[in-house]
Formats: sequence, structure tokens, C-alpha cells
Amino acid sequence: MRLVTDRGVLVIVSSPSGAGKTTLTRRLLAEHAPQLEFSVSYTTRPIRPGEVDRRDYHFVAPEVFEGMVQRGEFAEHAFVHGNRYGTAQAPVEEALARGRDVIFDVDWQGGAALSARWPADSLKIFILPPDLDILASRLRMRATDAPGVIERRLAKAIEELEHFPEYQHLIVNDDLERAYATLRALYLTRRYGRVTRPELPTLPMSLEELAQVVDANTATDPPSHARRLVARG
Repeated sequence: MRLVTDRGVLVIVSSPSGAGKTTLTRRLLAEHAPQLEFSVSYTTRPIRPGEVDRRDYHFVAPEVFEGMVQRGEFAEHAFVHGNRYGTAQAPVEEALARGRDVIFDVDWQGGAALSARWPADSLKIFILPPDLDILASRLRMRATDAPGVIERRLAKAIEELEHFPEYQHLIVNDDLERAYATLRALYLTRRYGRVTRPELPTLPMSLEELAQVVDANTATDPPSHARRLVARG
């Protein structure tokens, strides 16, 4: 049983580009803030239309990012699609120590580094697309990247899918509502356990019902789906 006063949970959500991790993580954040906080990463990539500095990312110059690397300020950092991304360590540790949960929308490299830094606090979840054709269609519909960039992202998606065994839980995002219900259930059962107690805050479902959602997701055997995607790629 986990109480609000305990150390926080590090919720790590990863997926290939276009599989839906950002939509799902932002929805979970909207429902469970302020107990759940979003970790705003640093990046050297240009800001995109509709994005806001310090809300979506801390957009910084390459030399600023490199200075943070040299000072050891990042819990993890990596090159992704030609740009640098990183998570500042101090604010994450402060939040966890205060019993606040932190959610990350990161690739497998970031997920591996974060779980290595905070192994006991981490809940690792990988979002899988229904199939590769749908993944390609989602990327093309974004219309925010040049065709060559989209093709590179598709190739990268296959590489990212190969890392699914590193995650504790897999969710197939073939239906957004079902995928979100599973993500929410995984988070709440990790935070509060599987048995409802009177002292718990009001939850969208009883913990017994949430645990049933988790078990139902496991019963669909998402690892087999992931293996089929990798084999096809």
C-alpha cells in the first residue's frame, strides 16, 4: 500500500514516434495533477508551431545544453533525430522526495537512463501501435516534418520497438479510450496498491476494478503483438 506521504513514482512512458505516448501522458497528467507532475525536458531542436517554451520543452542553444552536460546537471541526455534532449536531475529528485509523482514522455534511451538512476521509483510503460501501416499514416498526417524526416522516423521506430522487453508493461494503442484506461490503471495500482482503503483519495474506480483492467491488459498478451511488429519491420 502506497500513501501520499511516501516517495513518489517515476512514470516512464515510451513508444515509437506516432504511437500515441504524448497524447496519453498529457491526458493522465491533466486528470491527476498536481499529484502527478510532467517533467519538462531540455532540447536543442527548434520550437514547433503551437509549442510553448518551458511548458513543452526548455528550448536552449547547443552551447547551453553542453554546459549543463559538463556540469553533470542531467539525469539522462541523448541525441534523437539529430537533436539533443535531456532531463535535469535536481527537480526530479526533489519531487520524488516530496512524495510527488513525475511522468516522462521519453524514448527508450531516456527510459533506460532514468530507470537506472531511480530503479526503485520507476514504472516503465511502452506504448505499441496497432500495426506499422497505421504508425506510418499517423506520422504523415502530422505534416510537421519533411518527407525525408518522416521516413527516418519510420526506420527509427523499428529500432525503438526492439526495446519493448526492457519495459514492465506494454499497451497496444489500437483504441485510445482503452489504452488510456490501461495507462491510468497501471499508474494508480502502482501508487496505491490493489486493495481499496478508507484513507485513500477519491479514485475514478475502486482499486480492485483498476487491478482488473491491468490484468485484462496482460491477458491480451501485448508482448506477442510487439514481437510480430518487430518481425515485420
